[in-house]
Parts: sequence; C-alpha cells; structure tokens
Amino acid sequence: MDFTTDIMGLRIGVVGGGSWGTALAGLLAGKGYAVDWWIFEKDLCTQVRAQRENAEFLPGVQLPDTLYPTNELSDVVGGKDLVLIVVPSHVMRDVSMRINECLATHAVVVSASKGIENNTLKTMSNVLLETLPGLDALRLAVLSGPSFAREVALGMPTVVTVASQSNQCAEMVQQVFSTTTFRVYTNTDVLGVELGGAVKNVIAIASGMVDGLGLGLNTRAALITRGLTEIRRLGRAMGADPLTFFGSAGMGDLVLTCTGDVSRNHTVGMKIGQGIPLEKVLGRMRMVAEGVKTARSVYNLSLQLAVEMPIVHAVYRILYEGLSPREAAVQLMTRDLKSELDD
Repeated sequence: MDFTTDIMGLRIGVVGGGSWGTALAGLLAGKGYAVDWWIFEKDLCTQVRAQRENAEFLPGVQLPDTLYPTNELSDVVGGKDLVLIVVPSHVMRDVSMRINECLATHAVVVSASKGIENNTLKTMSNVLLETLPGLDALRLAVLSGPSFAREVALGMPTVVTVASQSNQCAEMVQQVFSTTTFRVYTNTDVLGVELGGAVKNVIAIASGMVDGLGLGLNTRAALITRGLTEIRRLGRAMGADPLTFFGSAGMGDLVLTCTGDVSRNHTVGMKIGQGIPLEKVLGRMRMVAEGVKTARSVYNLSLQLAVEMPIVHAVYRILYEGLSPREAAVQLMTRDLKSELDD
C-alpha cells in the first residue's frame, strides 16, 4: 500500500478476541477508526456485541461503538488496508491460512502475537510470510513491549515497539497506534523484537517459580538479569541486533512479565513453585500462558544452535520432565563458576 495515505482513512480489521486483542481493538476504535473485529467464539461474540464489553477476557472495560465484533473472518480481513493479528501462537498458522483466502494484496499486516511455533521453530512473522504468499515482508510489522492489556484499555501510559523491515511501514503503524497514553517507538529488527517478546515468557515462568518457592527478591533480580543474557545469546546466534534486547521489547517486557502480579506466565510459574501440577494450573486458566509452549520451542532452538540457556533448560525440564523447581534452583546455583561477561 501507499504509506503516504491519510492514516485516518484506513480500513482496519482486528483478528483475535482475547484480552490483548480486545485492548488493541478498543484502542484503535477509541482513536476514531471503524474497526471490524473477529472473535472466534460465537457466544462471546454475541455477548460482546450486546453488552459492549468482553466479559470473558477483559471484564469491566466498555468498548467503543465503532468496534464491530463478528464471527465472519472474511468480513474482518477482506478489503482492509491494515490487519492486526492477535491470536495465540499455536493457532497462528491455521488462522493465517484462513486469512490468506481474503487478504487484500495491498494490506499491511501487523502481528501482536508472542511465541515461537513448536514444530517449525519459526517466529510469528515467519509463519505469516510462509502462509500468506502474497504478503511482502515490507508490508509486515510486529508490535511488542511491556503492555498488560487491562492497563492499556484503561488508558494507563504504555510504551511499546513496532518493528518492520521497512521504515515506512513501521512509521505508518506507529502513527496508527499512537495515542496520548500509548507511545510507539520504531525498530527495523523484526527478529529481535519477536524473540524478546517470546522468550521473556519462559523467563517469567521461572520468575514465578522463584516467588512460589519464596526465594526472595535477590533471587528474582538475579534471574531477570541472567534471563536477559540468555535472550541476548539466542538473539545473537539467530542474527538479531543485541541492542534491541535493552529496549522496551526486550528488557522492558521482561521486567514487566517477571514481576507483574497479573502476568499469566508468572502466575503459572508461581503455582508450580507452590507445588501445584502443571495440568491443574493450566486447567484453571481461561487465557493462554504462551511461555508453556514457547519453552519447548526455545529449548529446541538452543540445542539446534548450541546456545547456552540454563534457565530455559531448567524451565523446560520442570514443565516436561518432572524436575522439581527447588532442585532446579540448586542446579543453577552450583554450575561451574565463570565470568559474567561471557559475550
């Protein structure tokens, strides 16, 4: 599309009815856009349409009248200038393949989903490029950063990053999403922004385990610091810019997700640290904790690329091999001593 187009005249579709999709759809509609919004669950779509509130995923937040919920994906995507995709990473491929049937050739696609596909080890942008053959990488952007959905929906000041291989695309998306309470910075390191948003969820599970075990703030600070080192190591091995991980999509998102009480990934880790089995923890959750699936992907990536990621490995072994969180902490603390700056 022509990135010089008047942005307020853009036709926008949002795909995904979870808390983050609801918050971003509401933000865009509140800014003045008429937004078509795809919600997968028919009952939820009917409830949102009638009550102007997503009582399931973002209760208590009134949604603008210019937000139009529907179960018809083609109505949301067809003919749109900008399509925002906010679905769990494990369904991204299936949803994207459905989108391919109706996506306009000129559309800009923005992914706000955080995760790495288990089978292929691809980031969400690479899944989109593979399943949307007509999509040019210069019309693809990713949005990430420290942003709890409820706080965004309530207008609390938030800073995020949008990344695209095209500066023009990133700057256009920046203008579309920015408000007086939602500040968007641009970046061209798509891979780095996606890795920061995905791997921090795994570290957040570990942080929750620290809190569940009652190991204190010193331990949490150490875990966040070394977790960032692991994210940076993986990013470097995959070709990302190390500086990206010191920005909002890296350190910012990591700190928020590792310390925020409403972080789903932190909550999963905390419950496991308290001795509750993973199956029971997940069975009580309505929303997806991306770090559980992403732990498997990042573990396999680290093996494939020979990247040292002991925290990620510990989380993987706790989730999938029965290692106890307390034993994992002992193993991490008794590893061979070394220089901090191993880069």
